[in-house]
Amino acid sequence: MFTFNKKYFVLFLIIFITEVLIALYVHDDFVRPYLGDVLVVILIYCFVQSFVKIKVWMAAVAVLAFAFGVELCQYLNLVEQLNLQHSKLARTVIGTSFSWIDMLTYVIGIAIVLAVERLKRSNPQ
Repeated sequence: MFTFNKKYFVLFLIIFITEVLIALYVHDDFVRPYLGDVLVVILIYCFVQSFVKIKVWMAAVAVLAFAFGVELCQYLNLVEQLNLQHSKLARTVIGTSFSWIDMLTYVIGIAIVLAVERLKRSNPQ
């Protein structure tokens, strides 16, 4: 079940660096809030596929469920419930504001993953 897939890991690293650059240098109303959320589920998917041999659909559903779970934690104000509102790490990892738009961006990200995986399967190299 455990494996190492170099291609997914390289994609993970590229997207991770992109996300860090977005977080540090992009302060707009589109790329950071929307494209960043689309990319984050793709990032997590690539990370999972780097180390676990799992079917595309299972990984995609698991990543989407995880992203929805994090968003649910924001809806429930988990950071405040755990008295971690002064922790920059907790506020960054868990987040502090629920948004239905975020849920949509996660779905779009997973849809991109599924489309790319389907194209990959139909055009093997």
